Amino acid sequence: MYDKSDPRSKLAPAGAAAKPRTGLIAEEQLATFYDSPPQIEDANGRTWLIRGHNFVLAYAELVPGGQLSRSDQPDEYVLLMPEAPSRVTAGDSSADLPGNHIAFVPPGDSSVTLPEGGVVISLFTTASADLLALCPNADAYDTPRSHVPDFEPWPTPADGLRLRHYSLDVPQEEGRFGRIFRCTTFMVNMLDPREGPRSPASVSPHHHDDFEQCSLLLEGAYDHHLRWPWTTDMADWRPDRSIEVTGPSVLVIPPPVIHTSRAKGAGLNQLVDIFCPPREDFSAKPGWVLNAGDYPMPGEV
Repeated sequence: MYDKSDPRSKLAPAGAAAKPRTGLIAEEQLATFYDSPPQIEDANGRTWLIRGHNFVLAYAELVPGGQLSRSDQPDEYVLLMPEAPSRVTAGDSSADLPGNHIAFVPPGDSSVTLPEGGVVISLFTTASADLLALCPNADAYDTPRSHVPDFEPWPTPADGLRLRHYSLDVPQEEGRFGRIFRCTTFMVNMLDPREGPRSPASVSPHHHDDFEQCSLLLEGAYDHHLRWPWTTDMADWRPDRSIEVTGPSVLVIPPPVIHTSRAKGAGLNQLVDIFCPPREDFSAKPGWVLNAGDYPMPGEV
């Protein structure tokens, strides 16, 4: 149920609703980096970690010259630099990027350095077992989520996996939802920043049948509202939840929980939505995925 002003109201309707399954095991995962200790603290800076079903998110605050590196990385991963200039290397390739960029990094050896320090967010699949083990909620998915499919990467580009990077300085466009980029492992939507609170008369409660949504709050304050569906098994039922957070923080919203998030900060509110693997419905909307020409959808190759 989207407000009529929300571009998602134009998405193709889902198929006929199936009877709610039981045994949902649908707990949210919450990390508030502003009031919890980092999982990694060294000469490069501080890093907080949280996992979802298919992914690990690392939020790092680096000192000037701080570096994060990966050796023998098994699959493609994401670097998000919302403000800080960076130098990204991947094998024999490198790029010096101003702030406000996103990069997709191929498997193998790679690194990101922030000459002036600042924030960098890294997104990995759970194939990065070393990072997964450091997550404070590493065991949260020990009981299988049968309603969330196992991760499968999207098709490799025709010219192979290589370092790719894109500016986030993209103007708003009527009918487009945020600033969406995808690779073989993730879809990242840098939502258009919101100045001041969102009207409580135009929220958009909705749910996803079989994938999680990771909402990363970079700046501002939000209320996340969650409602669990009533199945025929009362063991699935949960009371409604309203989770009040400021940035930086992460909420991983499980399916099929009904949810909506409302900006409430008086200043700038910046939210990023993350999906692993990418969403097909967003990808099917012409013009929504800004780098769609670089990464094919399933069935296109």
